[in-house]
Amino acid sequence: MTSTDRHSSRVAVRVVVAAVVVVAVAVGLIAWHIHGDDTYVVPAGVAGSSRPATEQPGQAAAALEAWQKAIIHRAPQAAPGAVARTATANADALDLKDFTVRYIAPEGAVGADGSWTADVAMTWRFGGVDTSTASAEVSTTFAPTAAVADTSGSSADPGGVEITGFGQGEGRLPLWLAGPVQVRRTAETMVVLGGSGSAADRKAARYQTLATRAVAAVQEVVPWQHPHLVLEVPPAESGLERMMNASEGSYHGVAAVTASVDGTAHGPVHVFVNPEVIGGLNSQGAQIVLSHEATHAATDVATNTTLPPWLLEGFADYVALRDVKLPLSTTARQIITDVRRDGAPKHLPGAKQFNDQSEKFGAEYEAAWLANRLLAQLGGQQALVALYDEVRGGADLDTSMRREFGFGVRDFTVRWRHELQGLAR
Repeated sequence: MTSTDRHSSRVAVRVVVAAVVVVAVAVGLIAWHIHGDDTYVVPAGVAGSSRPATEQPGQAAAALEAWQKAIIHRAPQAAPGAVARTATANADALDLKDFTVRYIAPEGAVGADGSWTADVAMTWRFGGVDTSTASAEVSTTFAPTAAVADTSGSSADPGGVEITGFGQGEGRLPLWLAGPVQVRRTAETMVVLGGSGSAADRKAARYQTLATRAVAAVQEVVPWQHPHLVLEVPPAESGLERMMNASEGSYHGVAAVTASVDGTAHGPVHVFVNPEVIGGLNSQGAQIVLSHEATHAATDVATNTTLPPWLLEGFADYVALRDVKLPLSTTARQIITDVRRDGAPKHLPGAKQFNDQSEKFGAEYEAAWLANRLLAQLGGQQALVALYDEVRGGADLDTSMRREFGFGVRDFTVRWRHELQGLAR
């Protein structure tokens, strides 16, 4: 699934219960707090310590500067506040590069405890895997720190502000800012999984295995010279929605989505996982999901609008299912059922058919996969890869198909319909 069309990476559990995996291309709030008493108490005996009536942009800028230095110098204890310290520790594990942070403007009124939320511009990239830098505005919450008397008790430091939360307002909430993360690396992959403890550690290890196998599956078909596959796995579906800045329920049933980190055409491309869907799949089903997504990542199609949906998604399924030993009665069950009832579709699936709210959404993915499978049977895998690459680069589909296969889209559609009709007999 790509971010350009969310329907491209939904993978239904039907891989387990007898159908081809559907990956929907395709954020609920992953609110992570340091819970505690949020009442600001004026220290006894210290004069001049009152709650600010307005936000303190100068103090906030100073806190952000301190946080930036803490990340650059890999010094979590120097970060302003417990939330910032956790994020700094995450940055260390991720080998965060190109990190900058800048205060922009408050999002609302100051609270009774003196805290407020503001938009903060940030840039970053994960060292060793990202070749471009992400840029986003992140909702950041600040709160005053207590004033501190000097050793003689005759005067006081009025205190400053600390960072107490991320993601309280609108916008994307990057996983590395949402709470502690587990990080697993190989030369070709990185897994970033939200959570801590032994259970999170086991989950991260599982995803690391899946990521490694996904890279190998893609390399069997696609020339991926220097693979860098990044999986980001939040603790819950709501976290995926928040990472993508989508409304609640937008990714319900979506197994994973391949997208740019910041939603732009130039940001780093990662695979964002819905643990509530993949967590319910067996190893084979989960592997198909992530091999499909790795194909999108390897061919850099997260923001590509040139490829027709049937070729974009069907090719990714072709790669993911190439070595899967399942009968067509399982992997193409939905489209076979539809053809038996309604006859073969008259056209290859288009954008209208790849609607993740459609009851026939799974059948469309199967139909697209069978189209790519048929092309590989008719002209060979190399010709299919060449067609995909040419159209991905902007070439005309019909012209490229005639060059690689000797027939155009119209003739191929007839062959594809005959293939479906044969399977439905």
